[in-house]
Amino acid sequence: MTPDQIRKRMANVRREDTDIELALRSALHRKGYRFRKNVKALPGSPDIVFPSKKLAVFVDGDFWHGWRFEERKSKLKPFWREKVERNIARDTQNAADLEALGWRVLRVWEHDVERRLDIVLELLERVLAGADIPIRKMH
Repeated sequence: MTPDQIRKRMANVRREDTDIELALRSALHRKGYRFRKNVKALPGSPDIVFPSKKLAVFVDGDFWHGWRFEERKSKLKPFWREKVERNIARDTQNAADLEALGWRVLRVWEHDVERRLDIVLELLERVLAGADIPIRKMH
């Protein structure tokens, strides 16, 4: 694949309002939760934000954000390996920046929202209710 083909393919990848984000937001809305989406004023522009609870939620695509990356990286071409590594580093920095501002950060994987939406919702409800659980990344 040429660099121009890669650029064109990357331009078609949605950064906001992906199907998986829409599914989670819709499920939250049906349960009566209200939130803001894609808040650009916060580090990393979290996908879902509960301002009164100071909770930032990111819905991470499995490939782009490195799910099981250590197992998969040897199979990736250098361009993609470096891209995912940069994403992981950026995600880590954004979470640290948010936490330094007093926010709690929850990152959920695409496959968890697709296959275990009920568990993702239960976790979110527990966190929103004030549960003191480690919430950085769901697996």
